[in-house]
Amino acid sequence: GPGPTCVLGIDLGTTSVKAALVTGTERGLALAQSCSRETQAHSDSPGAAPQGMEQDVQKIIRALNECLAALPQQLLQQVTHIGISGQMHGVVFWKSDKGCKWSESGTGPAFEADKVSHLVTWQDGRCSPTFLTSLPLPQSHVSLATGLGCATVFWYSKNSPDFLKAYDAAGTIQDYVVAMLCDLKKPLMSVQNAASWGYFNCRNKTWNTDILKKSGFPVHLLPEVRDPGSIAGRTTCAWHGIPQGAKVGIALGDFQCSVYSCLTERTDAVLNISTSAQLTISMPLGFQPPEAPDPSSTVTYFPYFNGDYLAVAASLNGGNVLATFVGMVAQWAQELGFHVQESAIYPRIIQAALVQKHSKLSVHPTIFGERHLPELLASVSSISASELSLGHVTRALCRGLVENLCSMFPVQHLQELGVSRILGSGSALARNEVLRQEVERIFPFPVVYGKDVDSAVGAAMVM
Repeated sequence: GPGPTCVLGIDLGTTSVKAALVTGTERGLALAQSCSRETQAHSDSPGAAPQGMEQDVQKIIRALNECLAALPQQLLQQVTHIGISGQMHGVVFWKSDKGCKWSESGTGPAFEADKVSHLVTWQDGRCSPTFLTSLPLPQSHVSLATGLGCATVFWYSKNSPDFLKAYDAAGTIQDYVVAMLCDLKKPLMSVQNAASWGYFNCRNKTWNTDILKKSGFPVHLLPEVRDPGSIAGRTTCAWHGIPQGAKVGIALGDFQCSVYSCLTERTDAVLNISTSAQLTISMPLGFQPPEAPDPSSTVTYFPYFNGDYLAVAASLNGGNVLATFVGMVAQWAQELGFHVQESAIYPRIIQAALVQKHSKLSVHPTIFGERHLPELLASVSSISASELSLGHVTRALCRGLVENLCSMFPVQHLQELGVSRILGSGSALARNEVLRQEVERIFPFPVVYGKDVDSAVGAAMVM
């Protein structure tokens, strides 16, 4: 007889695209197959260099097509539902009737990006503090920051209004994919993604339309907003063997999906250290965020599912800081006449730090600033001649990363909210025993590893 139905989960990340096929079993959901591809989509931002951070949407969709083409056809043919998550805050513009071109590929019909702008990502820095203070205050619990979709649209409307005239639709990259699959004339957006754009009131689930109109914001570009978990539409034709008519969920935030993939108890906190770092807990039932943003707050509240909220200390500094440190070491070596691969440096500095159990050296590692304190850059103190080895510096750097996160979400606050356990996840944490040691030293809770977060699987589970 026919095999079990499958759910396809997709995550459109900052550096890669992942697709996961999830099937139902007697023991619950099981991952049947997955595939990921690096997008290599970074692109120059001529209008906003050097602060701009853009990605080529054509390359992202190409990576998505490669992912799906690599999955087993017999499983794709059984897909009934598609869940899609992706990088939040960013914005891409397109022409609603010309956003993509469909053509035959080796695995059936597929689409490529057509009349689409670059994706301006969450890492974009074109909106300076001065520019942001010139914008109206949002009626939202989310503070305005550079990289947020509405701030970026404001930047275009004031600095390059002709650019916007070429497009009549906008959304996150995941909203764009949903719109193409379902041939939506007006893009749909989940409450999760809308909140990440700014100028969205989560209490009444509406955009701050009046405030935006008064400031000349092109409100016609704002998507319609629906609850996360709802269905956006159905596939209008077969897609890499997935049958026409498969249900497509409204696009979700990658962060919420990553938490959904591993969080089982309300008393668990999720500590994720990948490119950046987050410490997350589920707020009590019925919690509502404050009506006005607190720009100095280190904790933000993300809409989750079924009206719930996550409290998140989201640091911009995580594995990217370690990568920068490794890059610096490699560059110094090169300037001294030696060539050392960065991939060879990582295990050596970790091994050196494992030997140095303690270091009086103090590293405040915020080289990328923080959203609540964008001007606060990194510093090193308590430097003594006896603690300048790679082991001492690496140990202090790893400790500083964890201490920075702990300063954003203090242990006492976690205890007051009933946290009894920490789920440790993320690539940087998985590969770095020194980081794990520092987590266990700084947080007085049992730490469980191996419950890895997976936004693609989370997106499938929601469906």
